[in-house]
Amino acid sequence: MRTILTAAAVAAALATAASGANAQTAPRTYDLGPVWEIGYVETKPGMFDDYMAYLNTTWRTIQEENKKKGDVLDYRILSIDSPRDGEPDVILMIQYKNMGVFDRSLDETDATQAKAFGSVIKSNQAAVSRESLRKLRGGMTARELKFK
Repeated sequence: MRTILTAAAVAAALATAASGANAQTAPRTYDLGPVWEIGYVETKPGMFDDYMAYLNTTWRTIQEENKKKGDVLDYRILSIDSPRDGEPDVILMIQYKNMGVFDRSLDETDATQAKAFGSVIKSNQAAVSRESLRKLRGGMTARELKFK
């Protein structure tokens, strides 16, 4: 019986401490904003202008199509000044309205690719051919936080 009372007292003390800790936290001063998808690209020697030509055509067409649908809010291309060996010289940034955009059906994604490339098969072939222009160096998806 003594063990049960001790355990109950410890549990009550922990519950009180936990609720006291919650009461001391600062109020949230931010809210969830849009989502950024960031890609790092290293263009191969002599291929920067060719890669930029691709970005200005097909890649841009896809972004503009997604803007019309309301999924993409904005997009950016950054050029890195004096990257070190093996580092990206181009950063691609796409701002999406929210995380829900990433739950699009595969049929919807295929339709966008087919519209930009002519077919899904041509889209896949174009992805392979872009390897002659650049090497992907990673990326990330990040949620923007906005102060209230």
